Amino acid sequence: MTIRALKGHGTGNDFIILPPDQRALSTAEVALLCDRHFGIGADGLIGIVRTEDAPETFVHEQAAVAPWFMDYRNADGSVAEMCGNGVRVFVHALLREGLAEAGEFVVATRGGARRVRIAAPGGDVSVEMGVGTPELPSRITIAEGTSFPASGMYFPNPHAVVFLDDLEDAGELAYIPEWHPAERYPNGVNVEFVRVAGPHHIQMRVHERGVGETLSCGTGICAAVTVARDAAGESAAGRWRVDIEGGTVTVDLDEAGQAVLTGPAAIVAELQIDETWLGSNA
Repeated sequence: MTIRALKGHGTGNDFIILPPDQRALSTAEVALLCDRHFGIGADGLIGIVRTEDAPETFVHEQAAVAPWFMDYRNADGSVAEMCGNGVRVFVHALLREGLAEAGEFVVATRGGARRVRIAAPGGDVSVEMGVGTPELPSRITIAEGTSFPASGMYFPNPHAVVFLDDLEDAGELAYIPEWHPAERYPNGVNVEFVRVAGPHHIQMRVHERGVGETLSCGTGICAAVTVARDAAGESAAGRWRVDIEGGTVTVDLDEAGQAVLTGPAAIVAELQIDETWLGSNA
C-alpha cells in the first residue's frame, strides 16, 4: 500500500502535500516524513482536507466560504495556525489536483479564512494575510550567547522580530533561540532577524518553531514588515520588498495594517510513500 503525495515549495520553504481522502497521520509519522535524512524532507506537511470534515469546530465553520482546509503541521509534527508560504503551495496543489481554478477564492486555515488570487496556473499567488496583533517586547538570545531586544507580533503565529545591522549577527541559528521572559510564548515562537535595506525594503532570516532556520516564512515576513513600518512611524498604504534566503516576495500593507503577501510557489514532484515502511518506523 502507498500514500500519494506532492512535494512543493514557496521561496524555498518546502512542504509535503497530501491530497484529499488520505488517512490521518500521527505526529511521529509527520516528523519522519519531514526528516531530511530518514524521510522525504520538508519544513512542514500540508493536508488538503474538505473544510466540512475538519476536526476543529472553528475551522469547520469556514466551510460556507472555503471548501478546502489547509491542515498544516510543522516539521516536528506539531500543529501551526497557518503558513503564508504554505498557502501559496496549497493553491498550486489545488489547481494541479483539479480542486480549484485560477482566479480568486478562499482557503480555510486554523488562523482563519484567507482569500487568495492566482492569475494562471504556475503564476505568483497573493494571499490576504490579515492584520498582525502586537505582543509585548521580549529579548531573544541566540546560541552564541548574544541577546537582542525583540518586538512581538502574532500573524496569527507568534513572532519575535529582531532588528540587526548585519544578518550575520544572528549566528548559525542551529539551535532554538531563547526568549525572555520564558512565559511570553508558551507554545514557542518564530524569530525573525531583520535588516532594513532601504525605504520599504527589508532583508530577513528566520528560525521557525518546530523546524529550525528556514529559507522563508510567510507569516514571519508579514510580521517583520508590520513591525518595520511601525518602527518607521508610517501609516500610509504601501508595498514592501522582502528578501529572504529563498528569494524575494512583496507585502502590500493598507492604512489599517491589512497585509497581502505575494510570491512564487511550485509543485516539483509527485511521490508514492510506502505505508508499510511509514507504519514500521514512525
